[in-house]
Amino acid sequence: MLLTLKLDVNIQRSSLGVFAILKIACRLLGNPTDFYKRETEQERKQEPGIVKHIEEEVLETDLGTRYQYLADFIGFDESDVKAIHSSAGYMVPLIPQIVDQTYERLLTYDATARHFLPRQHGYEGPTPETLSELSKDHPQIQFRKDHLNRYLMHLIGHAYNEKMAAYLDMAGKMHTPKAGNSSIDVPLVQMNALMGLLSDCLMKAIWSFPVEEGQRMSILRAFNKLLWIQNDLINRHYQA
Repeated sequence: MLLTLKLDVNIQRSSLGVFAILKIACRLLGNPTDFYKRETEQERKQEPGIVKHIEEEVLETDLGTRYQYLADFIGFDESDVKAIHSSAGYMVPLIPQIVDQTYERLLTYDATARHFLPRQHGYEGPTPETLSELSKDHPQIQFRKDHLNRYLMHLIGHAYNEKMAAYLDMAGKMHTPKAGNSSIDVPLVQMNALMGLLSDCLMKAIWSFPVEEGQRMSILRAFNKLLWIQNDLINRHYQA
């Protein structure tokens, strides 16, 4: 009987916590249901309401077609690009912190850290012999940090066209023997882990932006769509 009472109290406390969070969210964003309905109704008006034919075999052979299909299907359009570009003034100062957080986590697990032992493509400095020699201050890690820094700067500072599609595709290909150093072959599970971590770091950074809620939502949605496109352009290089 005492156990049951304790469980009831815990459930009530938990429920009160959830309701409190929902009340705060509603005050910030308005009624979530109304917001969702407005968005979906607006997006439906933009679609012709017909079944589009897709040459699926072309998606596997033509990068431009694949990128455009992903963007169209997910709804990544010019408004999303503008939202990403608009974040530059807030995002750029946070990029070093995002990069540091990412590599701190990568060096925490041997399954990810081991991929920084071989010489990285384009790096000419000393290489570590063992994992014990790896640290956030090792020259090769600094080299990789610079790459991630430039990658994030590229996302927020360039046009989204055929060149961007090729850039995102190469970001995936570089982690396989198909490009860069042929001895570097990062398993797909590690790439998915990296993208999940990077997504969380970016979402946390965006949530801190001193902007009005509508703009923050637009930036969050835009980066979320972009990262799913990037994730596909990583996964395609792991297909048999």
